[in-house]
Amino acid sequence: MEALGLSWQFWALLAAVFAALTAIFAKLGVTDINSDFATFLRTLVVLVVLGTILVVTRKFESLRGIPPRSALFLLLSGLATGASWVCYFRALKLGNASQVAPVDKLSVVLVALFGVLFLGESLSTTGWIGVTLVGAGAVLMALG
Repeated sequence: MEALGLSWQFWALLAAVFAALTAIFAKLGVTDINSDFATFLRTLVVLVVLGTILVVTRKFESLRGIPPRSALFLLLSGLATGASWVCYFRALKLGNASQVAPVDKLSVVLVALFGVLFLGESLSTTGWIGVTLVGAGAVLMALG
């Protein structure tokens, strides 16, 4: 059994907590500035923090050692992340955080579907029920 600090569940829960704080802080931060500029500032903070972590832990790697397939998919992931952040900050500028964040979390439903369609993953009946409930919950919160 993995130690709690090393389990995927621990890190996923922390990710959820920080994602929630991201929505609240971003909504407060984007109030008086352009949403694209707010996204840019957030990205700079992420770059500095991650760069510092890599330097301090001595885990910075040479770009030459990255396999081309990994580089391609990381590039595509970066482009998708940037597009997601731009759209998310624009939505926060226009809407309530309590409605924007649940719609953004429809990504959970899409990841499950894409995982089945493109990665050959499978979901149990319980998994499909969960995906359906997450989707329904997001829609209900957005409408509320």
